[in-house]
Amino acid sequence: MSVDFSLLFVMALLIAGLIWIADRLFFKAKRSARAIGQLVVEPKVVELARSFFPVILIVLLVRSFVVESFRIPSGSMMPGLVDGDFIFVNKFSYGLRLPVLNTKVLSVDEPKRGDVIVFRLPSNPSTNYIKRLVGLPGDHVVVRDNRVFINGKLIPLDAAGSYTGAYGFTGAALGTERFGDTKHVVMFATDRTATDFEAIVPQGRYFFMGDNRNDSEDSRFSMVGFVPEHNLVGRAVRIWMNWRLPGWPDLHRIGIKIR
Repeated sequence: MSVDFSLLFVMALLIAGLIWIADRLFFKAKRSARAIGQLVVEPKVVELARSFFPVILIVLLVRSFVVESFRIPSGSMMPGLVDGDFIFVNKFSYGLRLPVLNTKVLSVDEPKRGDVIVFRLPSNPSTNYIKRLVGLPGDHVVVRDNRVFINGKLIPLDAAGSYTGAYGFTGAALGTERFGDTKHVVMFATDRTATDFEAIVPQGRYFFMGDNRNDSEDSRFSMVGFVPEHNLVGRAVRIWMNWRLPGWPDLHRIGIKIR
């Protein structure tokens, strides 16, 4: 079951705030009046509410408007992101959104082709996905034999050897794909089937693909489809830890920039 942590933080903030305010308005003065010449003891629940309110507020503001941590649960973005990676996502990249409501209150920048983005799954908004942005609104996207065409132009792809890492898919072909001035490495698993696709991206929506092209459920499949702009959560920027259970943290992946 997915947990809406933003809603939990908002509810906790509201409860703590109501307890604190109610005490100051209705009960604090009465306690002071009854305890003339004695130490005024604050109820434990009020003490906890007063202590936790600013902490919850700061966490909620940072998590909603600045940065949030996510865990990579699969190999769909290999070789760049692997199962067990914990990543920071910049929530400020594409604008400020209100927590829970997800309503944009300030536009900052537009998503760019090639960005690695966390988004809420259109068919189940409580589930977060991470994929690479390939098609912008209005683009004619064609995927044929693992080659990508945007508006009739073939996206450059150069062979980059084979994968030799310790996270599965050993021997899978690698390629360096370029979107304008940016480049990233994609993977083509040898024991998977390539999925072709062709469509025009509707206005206000985006087309995403996983970097592990033959092992990614992305916009080529109906469960994901085109992603509305208001489902975007933020741009993935850096790995801060890798820990795949059972096992030990992989210290070599700490601090890797997501490209």
